[in-house]
Amino acid sequence: MKKKHKRKLFKDFLFTILSISLATFLLKSGLIHEFIFSLDGLLWIGIIFAGLFFTSIFTTAPAIALLGSFAQTTPLLVLAILGGLGAVIGDLIIFTFIRGKVSKSFDHLLVSPRGRRFSVIVKNEIFKFFLPLFGAIIIASPLPDEIGVSMLGISKMSKKRFLALSFILNSVGIFIVGWIARAIIG
Repeated sequence: MKKKHKRKLFKDFLFTILSISLATFLLKSGLIHEFIFSLDGLLWIGIIFAGLFFTSIFTTAPAIALLGSFAQTTPLLVLAILGGLGAVIGDLIIFTFIRGKVSKSFDHLLVSPRGRRFSVIVKNEIFKFFLPLFGAIIIASPLPDEIGVSMLGISKMSKKRFLALSFILNSVGIFIVGWIARAIIG
């Protein structure tokens, strides 16, 4: 089991490095600018698309590069709203998967003999407050959303509340990414 886990971690690490390398290549080669130029009047589709990929560990780096490029010509509020819509779609996919699988695994952990000690911590009011708070902070940051979405999924948040929170947090995060990109690029 440990060997299989190590192999998966290595594979995830490799994909993450590949993603960052791809983002760097796309920026330096000018392909991002060509892509944006090719969208012509459909720029909003590209922003939603970039927002969709803003949520996953494997696609965050290229999405940030793309959003930063869009920020050079798009009003930041429009960038944040459209990118936030795309990110909600990505988070909903993650949330639906996690809410079912991880939540069941988590519940099983709590009833296992070793999990009973953990269950005392989980039932603590402080834990119930901080778990969704930390999840929300992670979603708002440019960090990949999987961990934050997992925290919100475990906290048994309703789908409606999750969607609203995801939109607001991702929009804020994308706004900040756009603002930083403008400050760096000029």
